[in-house]
Amino acid sequence: MVSIVTGGSKGIGLAIARAFLARGMQVTITSRSEADLRRAADTLHPSTRDARSGQEDRLLTVAADVRDADAAKRVVDETVARFGGLDVLVNNAGVGRFANVADMSPETWREVIETNLSGVFYCTHAALPELRRRGGGYIVNISSLAGKNAFIGGAAYCASKSGLNAFSEALMQEVRYDNIRVSYVMPGSVATGFGDHDESKGADWKLAAEDVAQAVLDLVSHDARSLVSRVEMRPSRPRKG
Repeated sequence: MVSIVTGGSKGIGLAIARAFLARGMQVTITSRSEADLRRAADTLHPSTRDARSGQEDRLLTVAADVRDADAAKRVVDETVARFGGLDVLVNNAGVGRFANVADMSPETWREVIETNLSGVFYCTHAALPELRRRGGGYIVNISSLAGKNAFIGGAAYCASKSGLNAFSEALMQEVRYDNIRVSYVMPGSVATGFGDHDESKGADWKLAAEDVAQAVLDLVSHDARSLVSRVEMRPSRPRKG
């Protein structure tokens, strides 16, 4: 099984890529940063294990900005050229920029919307012909509970995730008879460095990136006769107060 995980060099994306590789899948990860991709590759297949596992043959790294439609298509094209097809697309790449509307620049607004929403469209648009050519597949969009629970300072982020939820619902209905299943995952607080947060803070009660990765792995492993179209995830014992 061949997969693409956008934003796969850190946090949730890296955890998803690791889970997919452990399941024996072939994986392409993307990032805007070559340096981050190199670090991720070192993490995913340390040199001490390469010769035994052959895992390096199942990992492709592609530097790409999902806000660029041509770059999104290049990710799909390079994946197909390397692995022969595509079965799973995980739209995980995202940014968090938080400010009140009056204080937010148009540039920041565009960065959030174009990454978190338009980037998903570009990657999905590029992937659909390949998924159809394979006779079906899976698209998983990583959203957020912020898509349904707005908060002060989160107008751009919440709008992008709310839009992503609606996009996912419409897409699911469009492609289900092509044997392409679409799900979106809405995590709550996750202990990562997303949004320039300190990933160590709250690690004792927040979700771990691996929790979200397990949910994604469960989705793509689900029997094809059923579709879990939406997953909401919360810490089981959030901080009080």
